[in-house]
Formats: sequence, structure tokens, C-alpha cells
Amino acid sequence: MPRPPSQSPQFSSVSDVGKRLAAAGYLPDAQIATTVFLADRLGKPLLVEGPAGTGKTELAKALATSTGSELIRLQCYEGLDEARALYEWNYKKQLLRIQAAQGDGGADWGTVHDDIFGEEFLLSRPLLTAIRRTEPTVLLVDETDKADVEVEGLLLEVLSDFQVTIPELGTVTAARRPIVVLTSNATRELSEALKRRCLYLALDYPSAEREREIVLSRVPDLAPGLAEQLVRTIRALRALELKKSPSISETLDWAQTLLELGLDTLDETAVRSTLGVVLKHASDQERAAAELRLN
Repeated sequence: MPRPPSQSPQFSSVSDVGKRLAAAGYLPDAQIATTVFLADRLGKPLLVEGPAGTGKTELAKALATSTGSELIRLQCYEGLDEARALYEWNYKKQLLRIQAAQGDGGADWGTVHDDIFGEEFLLSRPLLTAIRRTEPTVLLVDETDKADVEVEGLLLEVLSDFQVTIPELGTVTAARRPIVVLTSNATRELSEALKRRCLYLALDYPSAEREREIVLSRVPDLAPGLAEQLVRTIRALRALELKKSPSISETLDWAQTLLELGLDTLDETAVRSTLGVVLKHASDQERAAAELRLN
């Protein structure tokens, strides 16, 4: 089936993906660039799965920046329902309108009903907002695995046809399909039906060389030797059994911290005094101090 004009490809090649994401502050490897390119060309949602802190959300943000798109984010959590994900009616405003109609001589219910279920009273949530936009859009469904299974059913309906039926208003079909990125920390298995509709990208922490490249690209004033020490220490921390391993963003925070303090080496004193930048649990700091012999 030919691609609708509203779904013109955003990227001309895998190389173009790499260059434009890098310009947006995200350094992709070949696998990431290729998968993003294919998701764009095939018009498929992209499911990005991996541990917390590996850059899944940052990829969606960089996609929005690199394509000049608006980022619309649906943050998933336990208890998220259709009203918070899709749309709901402004019941308080509807009630005021009903009361006003009654005070104006008692308008018939049919007239009032048609009035209160109009656009003025519709509260559009992220999924509906993304579908209705005519400008370039990236829809980020973040931490999909935290939502209940029922939300997956809603996503299946929306992502299959990119349309939503509002009983009182009719069917809303996307004039311009958004780029869709779903992220998962793999705390639970997502349904095969949802995965089948997506291209899949597994993200892990980057190699030492790539993380060093990321650090130097985002904190360019940091000395290369210090960046090397920093990445080596971060990787040692991730090898420990911690409650929360340092994320890539925390690596960057640490790099900026060292720069602000004017440090030129990451010795035991520097690590001990700045460890709170990357480890946010007392037990993790104690374990790190013991394993890295900082006591």
C-alpha cells in the first residue's frame, strides 16, 4: 500500500539519521540509526526496551529535535486509564452549562446534550492530541511496561489505525501520522500483539568507547584523560549489584561536576566527595566505597 503524502519519510538514509541525531545531541550506533531509519520508512512505531538510564527517552527527544517535530509524551504508570491517556469530558464545565440552560427558560435536553458534548468541553489527552495534530509530531509512550494490560489494548487500537472513535463526536482519524516511540524498562513482558505492531530496538549501556564519545560531545571542555577515568569508574560501578546503576545522564552530570570543581583527575578523594551525583541510595554508596576502596 503506498504511503500517504502525510507520511513522507523524515530521513533520506541511515547516515542521515546518524548525522541528524548527533546534531541533536544523541550519538547513535549503527544499529540504532538503522532501526530508526526503518521505523521511519515503514511507518511503524518503534519499541525501545532496556534498563533504566540507557537513553531510551533521550532518543525520542532527539528524534523530535532532528525532525523539527513537537514532542507529545504519555507517561505511563500503574492505574493509568483511558481518560488520562486519550480524552475525557470537562464534567464541571458541562454541569455549569446545564445549570445555565435551565436558568434560561429550560432548554430541551436534546439541545443541551448536543451543546455540552462539543469541542468546547473536550479535554484532549496525549494520544488524541497526537492524532489530531497536523504538524510534525513525535508521540512518546514512556515506560509502557508500567501501565496496566488494559492500556496496551487501548494502544493496540490507536496504533493499528491511528484513529479514535468518540461516541458523541464520531471517528477522529490522523491527518498526519506521528512518529511513535514506546519505551520499556522490561519490568514486565509486553504483549506479543503490541510488539508485532512495532519495530524493536534493545538498548543497553554503551561501550566504554562510545560513552567516552558521548561525554566529550556533551561536555567538550572536559579533558580526554579525565573522561577516560570517569567512564572507567562508571563501568566499575555498574558492575556492582546496586539498587540503581548510574545512567548515561548521570555520567554526564558527573562529568559536568568535575569540570565545575576544576578537578583534573578522578582520584579517591574526588570520587568520595562527588559520589552522590551518580549514586542516590546510601546502601549503593556504602557498597561502592567498599568495592572501590574509598574508606
